[in-house]
Amino acid sequence: MFDDEKMKLLYKRMVMARQVEYGIREQHKAGKVRGPVHMCVGQEATGVGACAVLNDDDWVTSTHRGHAHFVGKGLDLNKMVAEMMGKATGYCGGKASHMLIASREKGMLGGCGIVCGALGIGVGYGLAFKMDGSNRVALSFIGDGATNEGMFHEALNMAALWKTNNVIFVEHNMYGLTVRADRHLSVENISDRAVAYGIPGVTIDGNDIIAVIEATQEAVDRARRGEGPTLIEAKTYRVLGFSTGDKGGYQPQEEIDAWTTPEKDPIARYGKYLVDKGICTAEEVDALHAEAQAAVDAAIQFGLDSPYPDPSVLMEGIFA
Repeated sequence: MFDDEKMKLLYKRMVMARQVEYGIREQHKAGKVRGPVHMCVGQEATGVGACAVLNDDDWVTSTHRGHAHFVGKGLDLNKMVAEMMGKATGYCGGKASHMLIASREKGMLGGCGIVCGALGIGVGYGLAFKMDGSNRVALSFIGDGATNEGMFHEALNMAALWKTNNVIFVEHNMYGLTVRADRHLSVENISDRAVAYGIPGVTIDGNDIIAVIEATQEAVDRARRGEGPTLIEAKTYRVLGFSTGDKGGYQPQEEIDAWTTPEKDPIARYGKYLVDKGICTAEEVDALHAEAQAAVDAAIQFGLDSPYPDPSVLMEGIFA
């Protein structure tokens, strides 16, 4: 595992991932963030935990619900929020909004609005690392709905065939848009689909960051050794709707309540873990939470205070 300071940092990142979403949701209501925002409240352990075992030169492809991935990979919170607000100080100069944020320095290839659209790109990078004789790894986050797409099966087939340096990480949050998993999946465990491609598949508790770290570390080590990809299915839960444009009503309240108890909530569980292991006192956990909230508040203000890009830069960055 990691030293105590890294373990504390992961708690702060989980809190930052959640609180930045609540902050952005309020700014969306105020008209400061445009377009629907897809939030991952309840899924913080997957993004933060999986990215914790990666290096800056390992690449990540994200989804339309990638804020915890961005925070987990160590992106600057101020530049993230500014980008979400369409400001010039953002990672992509205000052109990416909340979904497509990318950072070459941090190995974040960016999000993707097309379901499973980025997995093929991730496998392409995994193949490139393999061909270069590098032990770098490409980790691709996808959702449960993405595993029903043709790209999922094509990408897994090629990654398995060529033993690429890949980890395919499925955040199974129980809903594909508004459709519950038992109505859109032919299998109970998505990891079973790995069998068809002759690669390891594992199902883990996606709300337990320790389980996420351990499973991802094993998969990353395997890829670094040149032994090919692993499919990880992390079962978690999307507490809020599909996006800020979702009126809800299809998730039973008792289901939401069951997933948001202190025993199930990923942040509460990890805070208790830190105390039980003697890494922090309860008071220190509260202090970490406060530090994370302060960082989010400062990032929101930075975004609000930042200028919009000048219209003259609109066509910059177009290469073809």
